Amino acid sequence: MDLRSLQKPLKEQYRSDPSASRITIRAKGGQTDAPIACSVDIGRAVYQAEAHKGVGGAGSGACSGDLLLGALAACAQITCQMVAAAMGIPTERIEVTVEGDLDLRGTLGISKDVPVGFESIQLRFDVVAPTATPEQLRGLREKTEQYCVVMQTLMRPPKLHSEWPRLD
Repeated sequence: MDLRSLQKPLKEQYRSDPSASRITIRAKGGQTDAPIACSVDIGRAVYQAEAHKGVGGAGSGACSGDLLLGALAACAQITCQMVAAAMGIPTERIEVTVEGDLDLRGTLGISKDVPVGFESIQLRFDVVAPTATPEQLRGLREKTEQYCVVMQTLMRPPKLHSEWPRLD
């Protein structure tokens, strides 16, 4: 696949009409029969999610933390593959592993001193590119981290707005 040829008309369009580059991605949660599960509709697919086993879920489905880490892994994986292709770096393997650490006492309200959410997230890139130079690999790392949307979003969180019905 020639990534440059694929992206060239898109880049030209976005340069000539910057408003065409602005998109909105939507996901919608839906209630299920059990309070520990929901459906997540992203418009092209519907996924089932459930509470983590550590907070009362069955442990048989993806929890929201799994989905967040999975989104980061997918974004980092695809970004690294695309950057390698754009830089002309032949690779034998690219694999990204993401792990997140959290203390469930915060989520369960057991301790106000324990934050709710991930305390740390680690990404491990396993890139096998025997013919790549150290400079190419440094460039691959730099550009992958620079252009990975989910990584950049987590590093520089956007403004988050929450809307609720009137609570009079």
